[in-house]
Amino acid sequence: MPNVSSKYLIVIAGPTAVGKTDLCLRLAEALQTVIVSADSRQLFRELTIGTAKPAPAELARIPHYFINSHSIAEPYSAGDFERDALTLLQQLFQERDVVLMTGGSGLYIKAVCEGLDDLPQPLPGLREELTLRLREEGLEVLQVDALHVDPDFAATPEIQNPQRVIRALEVFYTTGQPISSFQNRQVARRPFRQVLIGLDRDREELYQRINERMEAMLASGLVEEARSVAEYRHHHALQTVGYKEVYGYLDGEYGEEEMVRLLKQNSRRYAKRQLTWFRHQGDFAWFRAEDFEGVVNYIREALEK
Repeated sequence: MPNVSSKYLIVIAGPTAVGKTDLCLRLAEALQTVIVSADSRQLFRELTIGTAKPAPAELARIPHYFINSHSIAEPYSAGDFERDALTLLQQLFQERDVVLMTGGSGLYIKAVCEGLDDLPQPLPGLREELTLRLREEGLEVLQVDALHVDPDFAATPEIQNPQRVIRALEVFYTTGQPISSFQNRQVARRPFRQVLIGLDRDREELYQRINERMEAMLASGLVEEARSVAEYRHHHALQTVGYKEVYGYLDGEYGEEEMVRLLKQNSRRYAKRQLTWFRHQGDFAWFRAEDFEGVVNYIREALEK
């Protein structure tokens, strides 16, 4: 690996609809580099509308990685992303000194920047059993179990992520210890420097952008996209905001108007959880999403140190 002092990973994080794509395209052009996506859903080829992928013209402007790279039929975890992204970065840093990484999946960003905790393998069949319970009993039942066995985990935003709830229960039922007890490892050393930048907007403006994005997704065929991958609906990527609300509508649990209301409400709540996560993870410098010059100047100062 090249000299650590000369290689920089610029991380641009922030909530859904804040404007990461637009800013990163301009940044990549200014820095003459590429974009690595740290989004746990945009990597799946079958999920386009509900994941707000960059448009084809945007993907053509700048080389992107981990977008449309996998199939929803293939299991893929944050641990897989850590391994694959580090391998990719090693290759990219052979040709350039700066690489951009952007996304709203905090765990994926943490995996690359710090490494994930070495958690034990679950007992045989346990994951399948918990996945079946999720499907038949719902997330709230598993959340109650998680609250009893690991209150520290239940107090984090991850309690809203079905995959992470299942993982927390797996660890407890396998070891008798809460998953939080395994999360005290030292931060992994990486062969590159990191510049961490968070993007935000005024709350009313952000929420309006989220509402408008959901309207655009519905007009572009979100319901049809969700229906086309319904056989994989219990995959964690489809148990997230933007798809789970559509499946409730398709199952007849509520009408179209309620579906739209839930899509907007849950997306706003998700954005709030994302902001909470990033503000408690790492040494992020925060900028308004429209402050391109401020972000560029901050990066250039970091590169000159």
